[in-house]
This record gives sequence, C-alpha cells and structure tokens, in this order.
Amino acid sequence: MIADGSGEDEEKWLAAGAAAFKQNAFYMQRAIDSNNLKDALKYSAQMLSELRTSKLSPHKYYDLYMRAFDELRKLEIFFMEETRRGCSVIELYELVQHAGNILPRLYLLCTAGSVYIKTKEAPAKEILKDLVEMCRGIQHPLRGLFLRSYLAQISRDKLPDIGSEYEGDADTVTDAVEFVLLNFTEMNKLWVRMQHQGPAREKEKREKERSELRDLVGKNLHVLSQLEGVDLDMYRDTVLPRVLEQIVNCRDEIAQYYLMDCIIQVFPDEYHLQTLDVLLGACPQLQPSVDIMTVLSRLMERLSSYAALNTEVLPYFLQVEAFSKLNNAIGKVIEAQEDMPILSAVTLYSSLLKFTLHVHPDRLDYADQVLGSCIKQLSGKGKIHDTRATKELVTLLSAPLEKYNDVVIALKLTNYPLVMEYLDSENKRVMATVIIRSIMKNKTVIATAEKVEALLELIKGLINDLDEPQGLEVDEDDFEEEQNSVARLIHMLYSDDPEEMFKIINVLKNHLLTGGPKRLKFTIPPLVVSALKLIRRLPEEGDNPFGKEASVSATKIFQFLNQIIEALPSAPSSPDLAFRLYLQCAEAANKCDEEPIAYEFFTQAYILYEEEISDSKAQVTALQLIIGTLQRMHVFGVENRDTLTHKATGYSAKLLKKPDQCRAVYACSHLFWLEDHETIQDGERVLRCLKRALKIANSAQQMTSAARGSTGSVTLFIEILNKYLYFFEKGIPQITVESVESMIQLIKNEESLTSDQSAESFLASTLRFMEFQKQKGGVVGDRYEQVKV
Repeated sequence: MIADGSGEDEEKWLAAGAAAFKQNAFYMQRAIDSNNLKDALKYSAQMLSELRTSKLSPHKYYDLYMRAFDELRKLEIFFMEETRRGCSVIELYELVQHAGNILPRLYLLCTAGSVYIKTKEAPAKEILKDLVEMCRGIQHPLRGLFLRSYLAQISRDKLPDIGSEYEGDADTVTDAVEFVLLNFTEMNKLWVRMQHQGPAREKEKREKERSELRDLVGKNLHVLSQLEGVDLDMYRDTVLPRVLEQIVNCRDEIAQYYLMDCIIQVFPDEYHLQTLDVLLGACPQLQPSVDIMTVLSRLMERLSSYAALNTEVLPYFLQVEAFSKLNNAIGKVIEAQEDMPILSAVTLYSSLLKFTLHVHPDRLDYADQVLGSCIKQLSGKGKIHDTRATKELVTLLSAPLEKYNDVVIALKLTNYPLVMEYLDSENKRVMATVIIRSIMKNKTVIATAEKVEALLELIKGLINDLDEPQGLEVDEDDFEEEQNSVARLIHMLYSDDPEEMFKIINVLKNHLLTGGPKRLKFTIPPLVVSALKLIRRLPEEGDNPFGKEASVSATKIFQFLNQIIEALPSAPSSPDLAFRLYLQCAEAANKCDEEPIAYEFFTQAYILYEEEISDSKAQVTALQLIIGTLQRMHVFGVENRDTLTHKATGYSAKLLKKPDQCRAVYACSHLFWLEDHETIQDGERVLRCLKRALKIANSAQQMTSAARGSTGSVTLFIEILNKYLYFFEKGIPQITVESVESMIQLIKNEESLTSDQSAESFLASTLRFMEFQKQKGGVVGDRYEQVKV
C-alpha cells in the first residue's frame, strides 16, 4: 500500500499513469461520440486499470482518482443516453461486469448502477445493497477507500430519503440509512487496516497518510446528517448506536478520535442533548491514547453555543440532566485512563465549568461541584508545575469572574480557594492579578469584613511572601505593578457602616503587615488613607453618646494608624514615607481636637527626621513639610507648640547649605503669626526669624566671596524682602516702614545686583508689586504709601 519510492519516483509513476489514462480517456470519448458502447466499455476499463497501482501515496492517488471521476461522469451521461435509445439498463448493468479486472469492473458497475437507479426500473434499495456488497471485492485499503468513496458520491442524490423522487413503497429512509451505515463500516475497516500494513519504522508516515484520507470516511456521517428522514428517534435508535459500535470496536486511536469529533460536528445539537447518555457512554470505552479531552470539550462548547443561541431550550438541559451526565462521564473517563495527564483533566473540568456557567448561570452549586470534582482529581499531586496545566487552571478559575463580572459571586464558591492552592507562587500572583483587574474593571464594592477576609485569602500570592521559595527572583517592574494594583484594590474595599469599615481595615492590617518589608511601602499608604477617610465620617465625640468608649472612635483609629505606620521605617527606602504619613495623621488629629495624639504623631515625625533622614535635599523637603503642617495646627497649647516650633527652627539652622538654612529660617517666621488665631501672633519672634535669616544670607555671601573671589547672589536678600513685605501687609507692628526701606536699600547697594540679571529682574518685579499695592489703595495701599523706594 505504501509507496516505497522517493518523491521523484512518485512523480514519474504519476506522470506515466496520467499519460496512459489520458490516452484511454481519449479513445473512450471517441467511442462515446460514435455511440460505440462496446469500445466505450473497453477503453474505460483500460483507463480505470491505472487505479490498480500500489506505487502512489494517497495524495498522488487522489490526483489520479479525480481524473477518473471526471471521465466517469461523462460515461454515466453516455449510459443514460443509451438507455433512452433503447438499450436495456438491466443488460447494461450485466454488461459492465464483463470487465477483466475487478477494480475497473466495480467502478463501471457503480456507474451503471447510478443509471439503473435513475431509470427506476428496480427498487433503489436493491441496487444500492448489491453495489455496497459487491465493493467488498476490493480489500486493498487505499483502492477500496476510493472505490467506496466513489460509490458514496454517485449515490448521494439517489438515496430513498423522505421527499426524494426515489422514495416509494419498496424504498424507505431506513434503506438509505442501512446503505450509508454499511458503506461507512466497510470504509472505516479499510481505513484502520492501513495502520497495520508496512514496516514499523514508517508508522508516522502511515499516520500522516491516514490523516489525509479521513474525510473520505467522515463524509458518510455527513450524508447521514443530511437525510431528512433521520429524525431524533431514528438517530437515537439506529444511527448513533451503530456508528458508536463501529467506533468502539475498531480500537484505533486515530479513527476513534476523528469519528467522535465528526459525530459532534455534523449532527444537530438537539440530537446530542437528547442522546447525551449514549454518546458519553462510549467515551470510557475508547483507547486510552485517544484525545478524549478535545472531543468532550468540543461537545460542551457546541452545547453551550446551542443554549446561548436558543434560550428556549434551557429547560431541556435540566430535564435531561445534562450537567450531571457530563460530570459523571468526565469522572469515568479520567478513572478509565489512569495515566491521563493533569493538563487533560484540568481542561475537561475547565470546559465543564464554562458549559455550566453558560447553561446554568443561576446554579452556583453546579459551578462549585465542578471545582470540587477538579480538587478530587488534583488531590495528592501537590503544586502543579506543568506550565500548560497551570495556565489551564488559571483559565478555569478566571471563568466565573468573566461570566459574572463580580468577585463577590466567586467568593461564594467554597471550593474556589481550594483550587487556587494547587497553583505555584508565580501563578497565584497571576490569578490574584486577574481577580484584582476584575474588581477594578467592574467597580465591584466588597463591603463586609468577612468577604474581604475571603478575598485576601484568594490574592495572598500578591500580599504575602512568606511561602515563596528561596532564590525566586521577581522582576522589579512587575513587582511594582502588582503592588500598585493591590494598593488600588484597598480603595475599593468600602462599607457605609463605620463599624464594618473599621473591621475591614483591621482585616487588611492583619494581612498586609505579614507581606514583608518590600510590600509595605505600597500597601500601607492606601490603608492609612482609608483609615483617615473613616475618621472624617465619624460623628463628633460630643454627638456620640458613647464617646471614646464607642466601638469605633477617632482615638481607636489613631491608635490603629500609629501601629501600621510604625512598621514602615523598617522597610527599605520608606522612612520618608512614614514621616509624611505621621504628619498627615497629625493634621487629622488636629481636626479632631486630639492634642495628645497630634503631638505624638509630630514627635514620631521628628524622631524619623533626626534618625533616618540624612540626605541634605531630603532634609530640606522634610522641613518644608514640618513647617507647612505645623502652621496649620491650632490644637496645640502654648507649651506644646513652643516645643515643636523651637525644634523646627533648630532644625532649620542646622541644615548643611547656608541658602537652605536661610530659606528654612525665614519660613519658620510663619509659625509665629497666624491671622485667624490671636494666641499665635508673636511679632517679635517673626522679626527675630527674619533678622536671623538675613544674618545667614550675609554669611552665605561672605563664604561665596571667600571661596570664589566674587560676591554671591543677592537673590536671598530679595526673598527675605518679600517676607518683610508679606508681614508688613499683615500689619505686624515690628515690621516697620524703616525696616522695609532698609532692606531695599541694602539690596540696591549690593555690587552683584547689576551682574545678576535674574536677581535684578526679581527685584524689579518686587518693586512693581509694591507700586501696584500703592495704586490699589485701601488700608494696605496706605501702608505702602509710607515706603520710599
């Protein structure tokens, strides 16, 4: 059967066969043109003898077969014309059987049989039965397959189907079905036999050739599906059992896989639904090497699509217990195939879950049952390390999220977190990211501490690194992206009930603090923000009958904040972050009139400044934050405020660079004069700060002159002048007209002013501002009128 020659030899054999074929076809056509039946049969038999070759591969043989098919169509037309001219079709049917070789004889017999059926001189079923039995004479797999394919092709439009012109009292659709089934059975036997001919070393080649020929066998099933008379009853009682019997009995991996897939693809979905138990019952009987995973997955996909397009059939799915039958069948298949890979088992349950979610979206118990069955198959196998299997497991776990667009529903599936346990650390992170993206995309609000606890268990791959193997390196960009997604998630965890919200942030704290120092700088800030938002929602303690003894109070939340921020300085590159959070909390305590708490937060911020913040630029920024925050504080008494402002001014004077010292010191002047608070209005100390800043500016200029041989910039003096003007406008008695005029004169006398274009422009802008204020009039304008520039 298998061609032993090379590709070049095959081409030569095909060319030689085609040449002989063409020559005999020419003579046959000439005989047809001259109405010479005897010669037409002679040359057609010689032409068809070329199909007796065993030297060609299936692909090349098909080329020759198609030439023969085209010529036989012409011969069939000639036969039909001969009968019209008075030739007996019965004699013609007998005459073609005189051909010397059996293969040409059977091709001619099928052609004459086609004409015989058309004349209706005998029941179609008798002729079809005779043809299908006669074709048993060819047992060579390749030649037999093509012969029977020809028989199927020419008889296709002559089957006694319902509504067909060949249907009658003696011919019924049952006869048509019997003919097609018999031809299918014989073709499948020939097809399977190809696998066992030839040397073992050519097994792959044979399998490839069989794959090329599979459509010849499958077309029989397609013909059956197109018969009008094959209704559900006939399909259930006759067609399906006979086809499955042949599939199971052939015991061939390739044939079983292809033909099971054919059944699923060619017959209506309604038939599959009503015969599920029969179809699924054959699955465990297939060879262990058959890819039953793909077959069942396609069946479930077909049924899911059927339900989606025809919602009125959904009750039938419950009626026939489709889910239970599929679930049991999958279990039996896995049990029958002891060596089934994990990938196949997971894929089957993934397909079943998708089927369940599409067909029975309201039955969460079904979805949970699928997950439970999956766990049963995975139990005892530990973490899954097969890349494709873990990817499929992620697909399975993602299915409920994609269907419901609501993580809360997934949280109701008790087996969901148990399935996630079979993922390794990397894929747990992947799955956690999928869950968080679903929450973000659908803006899902998770409003109870219990659900938050369940959610955090699901995404612990992102928030906890205690179980990660040693040496596992995670890309820094990926890690940051993952942690930023966790930070965004924290803002989505919200409850309108303050007590429940306090429980939520406590649950978050318990999980996030175990996440390791690298994660804290991402996860603690949003948690702090959530807690501060909760404080703003609380009633005033005077309005709360329980006061500080209430289950949720500002005091308790501030204590909570202190605990979580304390964890930050231990994290790398996080002291600056903790410093900022302490100041934010201090400002929140200020709004709640909690002086001791606000003072404690400031104290912690000062400790971090002294012990952890050593970079000069970071110190400048930190001081600006301290001064800005302290300026807004009104809760402190005189003693506490003096302590804190004294510390701030002390830090200012200790900065490394003189210009930084100067700016920090004049910024401290704002700490001693707040318009809205008469108790914080100390003009003397404001003036003292400004004079001290001026002294530092002088010192900075002298140092620049000594080091570089040129006087330093006058910009600092102009900045101090602007501070003088600010407090002059506020009406501070200590900032007099003379002090302002003195500053202006000092700046104008500086030699470096004319050489520094930016400083000159800065001064010009300041003087224009003063002139504008004069023209503006009013109380402030009157003050500026006194200043002589």
